Amino acid sequence: MKKYLLPVKGNFYKANLHVHTTVSDGRMTPEEIKRIYMEKGYSIVAFTDHEIMVPHAELTDESFLAITSTEISTNERCDCDFCYTKTYHLNIYSPEENKSSFSTFDRSKMWLSHSYSYITPEQEGKGYNRLYTTESVNEVIRLANEEGCLVSYNHPVWSLQDYSDYIGLEGLWGIELYNTGCARNGYVDSDKPFDDLLRRGKKVFPLATDDAHRLFDCFGGFVMVCAENLSYEKVFDSLRRGDFYASAGPIFNEISIENGIVNIKSSPVAYVNLSTDTRLLYSRKAEDELLSNVTLDINGYLNTASDGINEHRYIRVTLIDEAGNPAYSRAYFMDELK
Repeated sequence: MKKYLLPVKGNFYKANLHVHTTVSDGRMTPEEIKRIYMEKGYSIVAFTDHEIMVPHAELTDESFLAITSTEISTNERCDCDFCYTKTYHLNIYSPEENKSSFSTFDRSKMWLSHSYSYITPEQEGKGYNRLYTTESVNEVIRLANEEGCLVSYNHPVWSLQDYSDYIGLEGLWGIELYNTGCARNGYVDSDKPFDDLLRRGKKVFPLATDDAHRLFDCFGGFVMVCAENLSYEKVFDSLRRGDFYASAGPIFNEISIENGIVNIKSSPVAYVNLSTDTRLLYSRKAEDELLSNVTLDINGYLNTASDGINEHRYIRVTLIDEAGNPAYSRAYFMDELK
């Protein structure tokens, strides 16, 4: 029986899940962000201004959804130039459209005085001392999860972080594999942290975002979210379930499996790679014409699933177009492939 791994019921909406406005250090107002992204075919933007959660429900209408969120940071050192220190950056996405506070708010981390005017009385009453330790970051994630929020781990390369910084993180929902602002400024992330976490059984989802502060940072990474409609509740539920894929260009049209055969339909691409938790890789390269419909027999991999090599078995698909731009599916674990 054919099983669709990428959802086929619902509508796909283009989303940028990381942007900064004049509320913090962005150069464009929330209204300008809405306008320019809608002109490029986006339906969803998460407003992730630094250290403060400001809802923009007034921007939401029948063709655009503003997701309430914030980006918070914790630096390894405070006694040196910021350029030399490691930092954790996390996005916290709220399940509530009008939420204007979060439990791990830390006023001392706000370096932009003009952002103070957005601190609500409810938020002012909360204070949390975030530290640069795995334990402290995990507590931040746990508290966000208790509030129903989704937490992403952002741009580890720009953050100067390595395996030791992220492998112990628990409760993450997503991780940035592509960040336009960072990539266009020379800090190119990779999918290695994604696989490192997956191989530990941490079911995180891949994200491609803009992290836009100015026009130069816009319209690179995005996610395509499949939801019943554009309501806040339906879109947030789809994000929570992982009913989306991440891309810097290519488009997935179908990922399905039947009798161990995976079928991948997409926009024309130069490479299709199906990777696993092992070194087994199933790949196709375009020869005379670009690829848009690929079938891969992964029965050899599936037949080793009970060998006890790794209890966290999964597959995931990467597309690469002629320009080298990637798209990433989420990981599909063995219970979904049977």
